Amino acid sequence: MAMGKIPGNDDEGSEGVFAEINITPLTDLFLVLLIIFMVTSTVIVQQGPGGGAKAGLKVNLPKGGAADVTARATDMSVAVLANGQYVLSGNVVTEDELRSAFDKAKADNPDTVVIVQADEGVSHGTVVQVMELAKRAGLGQLAIGVRDGE
Repeated sequence: MAMGKIPGNDDEGSEGVFAEINITPLTDLFLVLLIIFMVTSTVIVQQGPGGGAKAGLKVNLPKGGAADVTARATDMSVAVLANGQYVLSGNVVTEDELRSAFDKAKADNPDTVVIVQADEGVSHGTVVQVMELAKRAGLGQLAIGVRDGE
């Protein structure tokens, strides 16, 4: 009887096919990307123009349909909260600190526009008081922030 090779019983190629996928490098890549996006978004929020209500504070602005005022990098945004506190660049400030910030803005750029973003519940007198502080400091270009509405 002749000794021949039996089909399917191959000793030379018995290793088989490696069918598993290693996802560890892929997971590492996603974690690194997540960290990069988290750091980048934090920096973008902190360096955002205007400060005030854009710094994460909830200010319920009144509706208005007048011409839009777009904030430039040199503009100063002051938010007046419902409890009467002043917020400048995301920080609650006193009236004296607000006055000194207006003086500094006038020294840096005389054409600085002061945008007052007051809550709907704030009295008219408080808004006028902020505007008067800006005028006394020499900043005559004033605007009132409103939300889009009819």
